[in-house]
Amino acid sequence: MAKKLEYLVIHCTATPEGREVSAADIRRWHTSPPPMGRGWKQVGYTDLFHLDGSIERLVSNNEDANVDPWEITNGAAGYNGISRHIVYAGGVDVNNIDREKDTRTPAQREAMKRYVLDFHRKHPSVKIVGHCQLAKKACPSFDVPKWLQSIGIKQ
Repeated sequence: MAKKLEYLVIHCTATPEGREVSAADIRRWHTSPPPMGRGWKQVGYTDLFHLDGSIERLVSNNEDANVDPWEITNGAAGYNGISRHIVYAGGVDVNNIDREKDTRTPAQREAMKRYVLDFHRKHPSVKIVGHCQLAKKACPSFDVPKWLQSIGIKQ
């Protein structure tokens, strides 16, 4: 049964700055059996923001204000049934894989801005958050509330 969409959660792939990530990479990381992957039934994100700003749909959804069972992705434990999850390629310093860094390219920033503004226009009651606001993680390696304010979204 569908549940009301309550969150749009922004993630990073936690890969080094400048390294592209493919849909196949994410599918392998998330759905391959351990130890190669996490063994999930579904990937963690609906949409992937590539370095060049292109957006790739990873999991279909009907764009309404509900999360149907077939739309659920595994982005944040405890929130998946009421959230949509998006991810950008990057999020850690190229020289130090353990150091979070906002590595979004100008094209990724612009694509994410357009996406989030459009999403907010369609779903103004949905809270837009970074993964770190729901779990003890560094992801998405930038201050989502501050960025939202900078693009004109007040929550």
